[in-house]
Amino acid sequence: MGKPVIEFLSYVQNLTEDTKPLWGKMTPRHMIEHLILAVKMGNGKIKAECFNPPEKIPTLKRFLQSSRHLPQNFINPIIGDKLLPLEYSSLEEAITVLKNEIDDYETFYVENPEAILTNATFGDLNKEEWDTFHDKHFTHHLKQFGLL
Repeated sequence: MGKPVIEFLSYVQNLTEDTKPLWGKMTPRHMIEHLILAVKMGNGKIKAECFNPPEKIPTLKRFLQSSRHLPQNFINPIIGDKLLPLEYSSLEEAITVLKNEIDDYETFYVENPEAILTNATFGDLNKEEWDTFHDKHFTHHLKQFGLL
């Protein structure tokens, strides 16, 4: 089981607009906005379709439950290799939105403990699987910026 998503917020407080990634193209704000989108998938505000064929899902879920890390320089098939336009006016605003979305994520599962929501890579996930995904995903990006 992944660590509570809210715990990752203490690390992003050390991020500045000038923090350089150890790999990849993202700026700090792109990374935070990317995490916002992932959390919105997990709290039901963004409906995703899985881009992987059903026969690959069991293998992907085994990876999700393993101790293996997400690979560096992974190209998200949904987004491609281009950076998405920034939505928020500052890093501070984006971090505030991320905190609010994490709060909504926790509230969603308190109110809907049996909910299953689709992750674009791993397919249908329950709360425990979403927690594991967010743990791997946040860890990956915090390491990308030298915060872990």
